[in-house]
This record gives sequence, C-alpha cells and structure tokens, in this order.
Amino acid sequence: MDFDLTDEQRAIAGLCREFARDEVKPRAEEMDAKAQFPYDLVAKMAELGLMGLPFPEEYGGAGADTVSYALAVMEIARADASTGITLAAHVSLGSTPFYLFGTEEQKRRYLVPLARGEMLWGFGLTEPQAGSDAGGTRTRAELREGRWIVNGTKAFITNSGTELTGGTTITAITGTDAKGRPEISNFIVPQDTPGFTRSKTYRKMGWKASDTRELSFVDAAIPEENLLGRRGGGLKQFLTILDGGRISVAALSVGLAMGAYDEALAYAKDRHQFGQAISKFQAIQFKLADMLMEIEHAKLMVLKAAWEKDNGRDYVMTASLAKLYSGEVSRRVVNEAVQIHGGYGFMDEYPVSRMYRDQKINEIGEGTNEVQRLVIARLMGL
Repeated sequence: MDFDLTDEQRAIAGLCREFARDEVKPRAEEMDAKAQFPYDLVAKMAELGLMGLPFPEEYGGAGADTVSYALAVMEIARADASTGITLAAHVSLGSTPFYLFGTEEQKRRYLVPLARGEMLWGFGLTEPQAGSDAGGTRTRAELREGRWIVNGTKAFITNSGTELTGGTTITAITGTDAKGRPEISNFIVPQDTPGFTRSKTYRKMGWKASDTRELSFVDAAIPEENLLGRRGGGLKQFLTILDGGRISVAALSVGLAMGAYDEALAYAKDRHQFGQAISKFQAIQFKLADMLMEIEHAKLMVLKAAWEKDNGRDYVMTASLAKLYSGEVSRRVVNEAVQIHGGYGFMDEYPVSRMYRDQKINEIGEGTNEVQRLVIARLMGL
C-alpha cells in the first residue's frame, strides 16, 4: 500500500495551508463575531482555483482529484469552519449536480462560472418537515404550458442568499410513479425567478460567517428545460450527491479537529502551572496523544474514501464511515481542546470557543450520526 501523496496533492495541500494560515485564520474571530460572509476570501479561493478544484479544465475547473479536494477542505477548515463549509458546499452540493447530471448546455451555462468562482449556488433538499427523511419532500412542481410551477419551502440551505449566489437546485415532487410513490425530480431555479424568495440568514450556534437560509416558492415559474437530469430521477440523483458530500463534511470535521489540536498543543506549551508548562504533565500529554491518534485515524478514512472515489470504486460505505467517525472525532478533540484551555477555553477570544460551537453541525449535516449508522447497517446487509 502506498500512502504517499503525489507532488500535485502535496502542492495543493501546501497552498491551502499557507492561504488558511496567512489570510483566513487572522480573520476568523472577527467574521464569527460579526456573522460576516467572507466575500474577499471566496474571491481569493477562486483566484487560487479552489472553487472548481475537482472539475475538468474544460468546464472551468482545475482538473484535480478528490484526494486533493479533501486535503484542501481540511486545510481551510483548520483555520475556519465557516470558510471551509462555504468551499465544501459550493463544490459538493452547488456545482457537482451540474457536473453529474446536467446537459452540456447546462454545464456550460452554470458549471463553468461556478467552477471559476464567479458565482455560488445552493442545493435545496432539506425542508421543515423533511430532514433525515429526505423522501418526505413536500415541495411540488407542476408542468403548465411549458413551465414548471413550484410551491414549497426549503430549510437550512447553504450559499443560497449571498450577493454571488446565482440560484439553487431543488428537489420537488412532480407526480407519482407506477407504485404510487412520490416522483421526485431536480430543478434549476435562478435567483431572479419571480415567486422565489429567501429569508434573512439564520442566527446560528456556529458557522456564523457562512450563508444559510430558508427558501420559499410561491407559484415560482421556471422554464421546462430547467429540469436537471431525467424526470423522476431526483431521489437517486441527490443520494449520489450526498454520498460525495459526506467526503466533504468528513474532511471539514478532520480540518476542524486539526485546528483545535493545533491550538491546544500551542496553549499547553505556553501555559504554566505549578512552576512548569502544563504540557509537562502526563494528564495533558495523554489528552494530546489521544487527540492526535484520533485525527490521524479519521484523516486516513477520509482519504481512503476520496481515493476510492477517484479510482471508480464503490465508496459509499467508506464515505459514511468517514463522515460518522470524523464528526465524532471532531467533537471529542474540540472538547478536549477546550478542557486543556481551562477557563480561557470558555472565552470567545480563544479560537477553541468558536471551534466548539462550529463542531456540532458536523454530526448533523449531510446525514446525522444516526442516519449514517442506518446507512452503514444496511450496507452490511442488516
């Protein structure tokens, strides 16, 4: 087995590490406090080619592999989870549906500017009554005289209301199938569609500098050709999208854990109690050793899932395992990082306070921990 990264993968990871260290990390506290979307950082990520990292050059991307993309997300999230999720959601949820299911015309019209970072895009799956039960979609689209008339509500949609957002791809019921079950299809809804409105961004526990909104559709009319993929194929399409998205969120979790470990290690070396640095105490050493061990395990799982995807293998099980495990690792690592900081870890001036808040959504988004266990159990044949 070869665990060495290629020269290109190392170069991308190094580029992202430097960018995150020099430009993202110094801004993270202020962006969190002000719930300030990082437009300038998004522009810089576009300039660096990160916004279209895994897409072919013919569609405006950088032509990199999934391993490189996972490493990029890790390094950005290491400095700030809000900036990390902005990148991850843009690639895995905003752009990937066009790449996987779009017509050539749709790819040229939407994927190219997305991959170049010229605009952002949302992916509207979750609804107020349909979260883990994604098949419980209530939003409906009815074909009338060459236009789809959409009515419904979407919740918790990332990158859906920024000044750069060009629109959102949504799931909607378009009828019933032969067995009487809801027929779900995917639709491209441009931002300027009449009847399509967006709420103010949510007040959130974490990811405060990312854009997350509720979307409403009241007789929103879109052209018939804005169907993405085949009619009735929406359920299968978004499950495929979520499989890949789990690699993104798993990488985000690992990056956040890496950042918390960095802060805890530096603090332990600097903080003195009883006449010496607390890093000299075995209790703290054991905490740091366990944190590093779990991070390395989680990182290997994420990279394995990414490698399997790059090599055309069935990566669904590995992606679910990585997403579940890395989310729980990030919780444990960030919690220990706060504990090592003691009272200072409870203060917002220290990054671990922000990381503690940012971490929780990693165990919820892209399929909760409970859903991941269901997915894994079913893949085990149980």
